[in-house]
Amino acid sequence: MKNIALITGASTGIGKELAYIHAQKGGDLVIVARRVEKLEELKKELTEKYSVKVMIIEKDLIKSHAPKEVYDEVKNAGIEIDYLINNAGFGGLGKFHERNWQDDLNMINLNIVALTALTRFFLPDFVKRNSGKILNVSSTASFMPGPLQAVYFATKAYVTFFSNAIAEELHDTNISVTALMPGATETEFGKVSGMDKTTMFDKTFSAKGVASDAYNGMLKGKLDVVTGVSFMQKMMFGMLPFMPKKLKLKTIRKMQEVK
Repeated sequence: MKNIALITGASTGIGKELAYIHAQKGGDLVIVARRVEKLEELKKELTEKYSVKVMIIEKDLIKSHAPKEVYDEVKNAGIEIDYLINNAGFGGLGKFHERNWQDDLNMINLNIVALTALTRFFLPDFVKRNSGKILNVSSTASFMPGPLQAVYFATKAYVTFFSNAIAEELHDTNISVTALMPGATETEFGKVSGMDKTTMFDKTFSAKGVASDAYNGMLKGKLDVVTGVSFMQKMMFGMLPFMPKKLKLKTIRKMQEVK
């Protein structure tokens, strides 16, 4: 295998589109997700259309031991990862004290713990050879607190700040770390989280377009890639630092209330 990208959450949405983009460029893949049947379908499509090699790892990254198992499977296969793409994640709508705690704990484990662990396991190999790129999928949610999605917004703030921090730690290497911050995107996320019933998801952007911006930004070694946002949303994000916090929280809450 050559020019290998490992992509988590590769069975659907942005992760799947990133796999297509990488395969189109002739790169081989390690694709990771829970739904092995989706991975098998994707592998068949990519190998037949682009003649690339694809390794499947069926893994539930919510489980604490899963990231190390992914790393070990890759190493045992003699594979050297060039691009680590931490895409797997999910959200959930509702008041924090009313939501199911296990769901929020799973969210923290996937969005934060698994992403951090995979980065920690693979990064020393990157440093040793002084090459490699990391793309961590965050969200525009990382710009602000998120009433009615308190845990999700907080996890994405972690992803952005963690990614930026280690990028600076690696400033004197040939390794880059990019944080992807998409807005509302046409994926399973909206339906699973319940956000598809809110005004925040009135206008969504294609997963393909978001993935293209993300991949190109990663190749260029950009620190942040903000994509999938409307002109009005860009204006709002620009105003956020100047808004009184209570007004900011109220505005975000109203945008996330079910219509």
